[in-house]
Amino acid sequence: MNVAIITGASSGMGAECVKQINKAYTKLDEIWVFARRLDRLKELEDIEGNAKIRPIAMDITNDTHVEALIEALREVKPQIRMLVNAAGTGVIGRFDDESYDDELMMIDLNCRALTAFTKICLPYMKRNSRIINFASAAAFLPQPDFAVYAATKSYVLSFSRALRKELKGRGIAVTAVCPGPVATEFFEIAEKHHSMAAYKKIAMVRPAAVVEKAIRDSRAKREVSVYSAAMNIFRFFTKVLPHSLFLYFWKEA
Repeated sequence: MNVAIITGASSGMGAECVKQINKAYTKLDEIWVFARRLDRLKELEDIEGNAKIRPIAMDITNDTHVEALIEALREVKPQIRMLVNAAGTGVIGRFDDESYDDELMMIDLNCRALTAFTKICLPYMKRNSRIINFASAAAFLPQPDFAVYAATKSYVLSFSRALRKELKGRGIAVTAVCPGPVATEFFEIAEKHHSMAAYKKIAMVRPAAVVEKAIRDSRAKREVSVYSAAMNIFRFFTKVLPHSLFLYFWKEA
């Protein structure tokens, strides 16, 4: 049985990935969708596409819940054709002002859970399978007032690039998706204490466009997927200019 596995599927980029992958790939039998909100996952069962949607409600940062996935894979023994690690969270604010729980949750979800799902799924992947990891343009540069989030996304980018090299011989492609601000529910949590900078709101884009390019770049086996001219320009300057220069001119909160 050929399956795709998508985390963070109840909303935002994850939900959009379910919709677009189900239309784009004709040889998938099932798409296993993961999130905590079962009601939102069940809504995906009615979308048009080629594969059956299997909703699996779990907290992917909970080791006991993840054990259930390990057992399901052992029992079904699917061929995982695509793994999309789209689950993620962020909180805007100074590190010393934000809560202990919020800071560690970003690390647990953005880094630890993504790494765990990748490790668990890899034995069931074969040549021409794909991994899409959602990082962020925040990965390109340390970001005061978003310090932990940017650091976690830098981890995702670095991990994805190294894993891509390791898996090249197996014919498994890894693509890190690094969008700027995207119009999703993400900011309902991210802005619970502090608002996003106005210039970031100007650069806000639609999730459908980001996901469409991510799928296209994954098919082309590209290392990094960056949507929009603004984010590509940003990436260029963070590569050619020292980060200390950006941080020097960063506006104090």
